[in-house]
Amino acid sequence: MTCEILIVRTSSLGDLVHMLPAISDIARHVPDARIDWVAEEAFAEIPAWHPAVRNVITVAHRRWRKGWWSAQVRAERQQLKQQLASKKYDIVLDMQALMKSIWLVRQTTGVRHGLDWKSAREPLASLFYDVKHRVEFWQPAVIRQRTLAAATFGYQYDGAPDFGLQAISDRVPVQPYAIIMPSASRDDKLWAPANWLRVFDDLQNRGLSLRLLAGSPAETARAEALIKGRSDAQVMPRMALSEVADQLAGATLMVGLDSGLTHLSAGLGRPTIGIYKASTPVRTPLEGAAYTASLGERGREPSAETVLSAINQALSSPRHDSLTGADGLLQAML
Repeated sequence: MTCEILIVRTSSLGDLVHMLPAISDIARHVPDARIDWVAEEAFAEIPAWHPAVRNVITVAHRRWRKGWWSAQVRAERQQLKQQLASKKYDIVLDMQALMKSIWLVRQTTGVRHGLDWKSAREPLASLFYDVKHRVEFWQPAVIRQRTLAAATFGYQYDGAPDFGLQAISDRVPVQPYAIIMPSASRDDKLWAPANWLRVFDDLQNRGLSLRLLAGSPAETARAEALIKGRSDAQVMPRMALSEVADQLAGATLMVGLDSGLTHLSAGLGRPTIGIYKASTPVRTPLEGAAYTASLGERGREPSAETVLSAINQALSSPRHDSLTGADGLLQAML
């Protein structure tokens, strides 16, 4: 007998990546689980990559809010409402616990599970669940999501997180280049150009070419300024998310600011070094099958020397476990 499941987690990129191990756990522990997932249209590829996800139902909050009452948006919202109401699920699991996710949950049919008042980021969301679960807030996001899924379906998860991205990582051969993510959604996350230049020197001296990621024109200009005058370095053109994933999967190493793509690199099993400056790795450390280092802390950025040391460890260490938890916090303090 199948278990029809709807997962509600719409954004953002890094948060969806953190969700993937919980989906692997559900597929492993719940017999005949059939999983649908509601996600923001810009990130719909992420749940679609996981082999246990049957259907991805897209929502477009980010686009709709620019014209919420326009005829096109109203028609799209009505279509989504009909799609959500057309199927009865055994369990609807809201793994976002925001009022914008409640708007979606209320349009579904099924037993609604979510976080309780003390666990939810927006406590009012907990009032709309049939079953509420207590999950400690200040713990890594991957653990938090795995814990919520386990409480919902009544199992104990174990083992390292499985992101379910092997189809990508196994298909793409590793090549001698480093992916660099020098931009972020906020300027207070940026790392000084002088630090980046020292990292670039080190990587190129090791025989690695540089591929810098950029999205907006401002990010592209910043990246181009960083590699000005360097050979064997390029700013990658704007790509679809699947193309970016291929680039990450083929990299010898990634060094990036705390961003969704840095977390995706770790989830793909590539050695990844994250630079934290305006956020804390306590809740969102890098997690993955290869070496990872989550360096820095809110208000206390890592030095160039710390990042260079992590690069040396990533490229010389035979270990394939993640530098997270107590080790990661220790490294972040260096």
